[in-house]
Amino acid sequence: MIKGRDIIIVGIQPWDIEIGSNCKNIATEFAKDNRVLYVNPPLDRITRYKQKQKESIQKRIKISKGQQSDIEIIDENLWNLYPKTLIESINWVPNHQLYNTLNKHNTKRFANDIKKAVRRLGFKDVLLFNDSSMFLGLHLKDYLRPELYTYYVRDNLVKVPYWKKHGEQLEPKVIANADVVVNNSEYYVDYTSKYNQNSIMVGQGCDVTMFDDSEGNIPVPEEFNAINGPVIGYVGSLTTLRLDIELIEFIAKQRQDWNIVLVGPEDENFKQSNLHHLQNVHFFGNKPADQLASYIKGFDVAVNPQVVNEITIGNYPRKIDEYLAMGKPVVATKTKAMQMFKDFTYLGKTKEDYVTLIEKALTEHSVTKAKQQIEFANKHTWANSVKDIYMAMETTLKLI
Repeated sequence: MIKGRDIIIVGIQPWDIEIGSNCKNIATEFAKDNRVLYVNPPLDRITRYKQKQKESIQKRIKISKGQQSDIEIIDENLWNLYPKTLIESINWVPNHQLYNTLNKHNTKRFANDIKKAVRRLGFKDVLLFNDSSMFLGLHLKDYLRPELYTYYVRDNLVKVPYWKKHGEQLEPKVIANADVVVNNSEYYVDYTSKYNQNSIMVGQGCDVTMFDDSEGNIPVPEEFNAINGPVIGYVGSLTTLRLDIELIEFIAKQRQDWNIVLVGPEDENFKQSNLHHLQNVHFFGNKPADQLASYIKGFDVAVNPQVVNEITIGNYPRKIDEYLAMGKPVVATKTKAMQMFKDFTYLGKTKEDYVTLIEKALTEHSVTKAKQQIEFANKHTWANSVKDIYMAMETTLKLI
């Protein structure tokens, strides 16, 4: 257990991000026993120009001019730093050598902002935790001189176009440079251990409290009243980068007595898909996070029709924990990351598998199985995940 330490967290998501964030959850857990400085990614020149009308960018511009404080208190022992320095937008640079030179310059400016904040807060002998910031994270260890540098991998970012361009050559260097690498799936352990033998699986946390329906008080939304027959549902972002439209269409056409309910924002491919012309497919739109449990409660079977590609193959699917926490039967795509759920879900590889497994889920589910699912999901707390992160950090501290 790490206690009484000063921890700096850098990552790819700012504190004021509008969606959920693993790193924010980890920071909150860290701050229960340590002083934590959560550092937002610095503002780059192109973003400042193209998004200058956004409220969040306006705030950063005011901070850069000294009109607002760059440090905000989030909670006891938890501060949020808005770097004042504007960094250059360099991802377009085609040459790796030139990019690396410019990236090092950006990192130095970024690190200077962090060092100023550290001095003001009186942080000493810091531990540096990096949530997948592979570009700015490459040289931070040199500039900040932490007592321990931990790199956190929770997504296959190097296969996402923006990160792939320079990330495929940079992230292995960041991984090798870290003192310890913590991962939220075994797939990523296999990847990171190629470059750093001190690569540890720490699982994934999930705030399942909002999916606790033990008292039966969570209401089913009125949208479900107009639907007759079994509801096969999905909650989350509807993007072809991660979901298989053809699979969803196949299920809907094969079993027209089933209703496919999709809850979440759509990308352009989903908006233009044939799914909108199928009478048994229902798009409920994007919903606030605090309402998602109500929609999951309306499902007879919850699904994760994931497309398997370089981006998704190693992902820890947090929505599976949310489904299980509500005791819903779950059908999902079989991947290495899903193997830890194999005793509590139905896993398929083909379109035909999905239809067969949904039928099984509808007929086999029971109160006993629901109870087992809920107990399993409740083990995947952020407290337990951070406990494993602490163990990896403590073990490494003893070795360096």
